[in-house]
Amino acid sequence: MLTHTCRQKRVSRMPACFPMQFSLFLLFAVQLMPTSPVGEEVPRGKSRKRVNPVVHTEAPEPDPIADAYRYCNLPNQTEHTWEGHSLADYKLLSVHVMIRHGDRYPLYSIPQTKRPAIDCTLSPNRKPSHPLLASFISHMAQGGRGHWDASLGSMPRVPNHSSCEMGELTQTGVVQHLKNGEILHQAYIRRHRLLPPDWSPRQVFMESTGKSRTLQSGLALLYGFLPDFPWSKLTVRQQWSTLFCGSSCDCPARSRYLDLEQKRQYRQRTSDAELEHTYIAMATVLGVATRTLRAANPVDSLLCHLCHGLPFPCAYTNSITHTQGACLTLNHFAVIRRQQRDDERERQEAGLYRRYAVLAAHPYLNRTALRMEAAVRRRHKGAEEPVFALASAHDVTMAPLLSALGLERAGFPRFAARLVFELWKSPEAKEGKGKKGGAVENAFIRVLYNGQDLTFDTDFCRDHDRHSAQPLCPLSKFLNFVRRDMFSIVNATSYQEACHLTVL
Repeated sequence: MLTHTCRQKRVSRMPACFPMQFSLFLLFAVQLMPTSPVGEEVPRGKSRKRVNPVVHTEAPEPDPIADAYRYCNLPNQTEHTWEGHSLADYKLLSVHVMIRHGDRYPLYSIPQTKRPAIDCTLSPNRKPSHPLLASFISHMAQGGRGHWDASLGSMPRVPNHSSCEMGELTQTGVVQHLKNGEILHQAYIRRHRLLPPDWSPRQVFMESTGKSRTLQSGLALLYGFLPDFPWSKLTVRQQWSTLFCGSSCDCPARSRYLDLEQKRQYRQRTSDAELEHTYIAMATVLGVATRTLRAANPVDSLLCHLCHGLPFPCAYTNSITHTQGACLTLNHFAVIRRQQRDDERERQEAGLYRRYAVLAAHPYLNRTALRMEAAVRRRHKGAEEPVFALASAHDVTMAPLLSALGLERAGFPRFAARLVFELWKSPEAKEGKGKKGGAVENAFIRVLYNGQDLTFDTDFCRDHDRHSAQPLCPLSKFLNFVRRDMFSIVNATSYQEACHLTVL
C-alpha cells in the first residue's frame, strides 16, 4: 500500500505514448521553467521598465514529486506572467497561440486494477471550478450557431460522461484553459485592446485536431479570452495531423529521424536493469505478464491517480468481489521517473530528436511567419490577417515545436501548456513606406512559454543584445530562421531540401 505521505500528495500523470511509444519516454522532461519575481505585482498598463527579464534555465535536478506537480499544472496556483509586456508606445499587432489540451483521463487502463473514478461532467459546484464555468457551460449549448470544419461539428463541446471515457477532458482540464484564456484576456484585450468590441470573423482564427479534448480545450481558452463571443463569427477548422503540417506533411526525412530516435529510446530503455526489475516487480504485484503491463502503459494511469489525489491502484485478488491485494508504490514511480530523466539527457546529446523536431515544426512555424510578415507589410489589400490565432494541440505537437526553437530546457509540455508568439510594431514604423523591408525592420517578436519570456533563449534571437538600443527581438531574425537557418542542423537550406535528404 502507499504510505500516508503518498496518499496525501497530488502528482501529475503523464499522457500515453503515441505510436511506437515515442512520447512515453519523453514525458517527464526536466522542468526547468524560469520564474518571474515572486510576489511582484504585474502592472495593468504598459510596462516602461525592463521588458525581457533575464531568465534562468539552469536549476537543480527536481525530485519526481515536485516535477509531477509542475506537469499536473493544478489550476489553483497563482501565476505571474509576462504576456503583453512592452516598451511604451509599441503597438501589439497580433498574437499566435498554441496550447496543449488540458488534464485528461488516461488513454489506457492498468490490467487487473480498478479504473480511477473520475466524473467528467462539468459542475460549477465541484472543485476545481472557475467564475466563468457556469456561463461557459451555457454558452457551449448554443454552439450549433458556429461554423465547423469536417467532423468537429458533431463532437461534444464539453466533456459529458459521469464516468470518464478514455482520453476524455476532465473538469480540471476545462478550468485550466478558462484560466489561460482569462490571463490572455487581461494581457491583450484589457491592456492592449487587441480586438475591438465588433471584431470581424477574419480577425479570430481557431484550429484543432479531431479529438474532443483538443476541441474542448480550445473552446474553453477562447471563452476565457472572449467571454460570450458571438458564435456566428467563429469558424473552427480541423487539422488532420497532430503536427499541424497542413499540405506540407510529406517529409520522408522527418519519418526517418523519428524512426532512429525511437530505436535509440528502445536501446536506452532495455539497457536499464533497474527499470526492467521494476516492471517485473509491478507485473508480479498485479499478476500479469511483464510484456502485458508494458503494453498497458501503466505510467499514464498511475499519474492520473496521483494528479487527482487518488491512491495508487491495487491488484484484484478476486475478480468477482474485486477484493484488493498488493498495490503499486511510489518507489515504482520513482524508478520510471529516473529512467525518463536519463533518457531526456541522452536524447539531447544524441540530437536525433532535434533533427526530427525541426522538420516536424516547420510547417506551423512557416504559417505563423507568413501571417506576421503579411500583417506588417499589408500585402493583401482587402484581406484581413488573423489578429488572434489559436491552435489547440497535443504534447506531440508542442514538444517538437519547443525543440525546434531551441527551447528544449523549457521542459516537456505540461497539461494546458501555452506557447505564445507576439508581433509588435515600433513607434518609428512608417506603415511599410520607404526602403524595401522597412516595415519588417520596425517589427519585433516575443516568444512566451507558460507566461515566461523565453525570446532570448530561442536559437534565432539568442545572440541579440537585449541591452542594446533595441531590446526587442527583430522579426527579421525569426523570418530568416524559419526560411533558412533552422535547417542548418541537417545541412540543408530549405524545408523541401531537408525533407528529401538521405538519412543514414
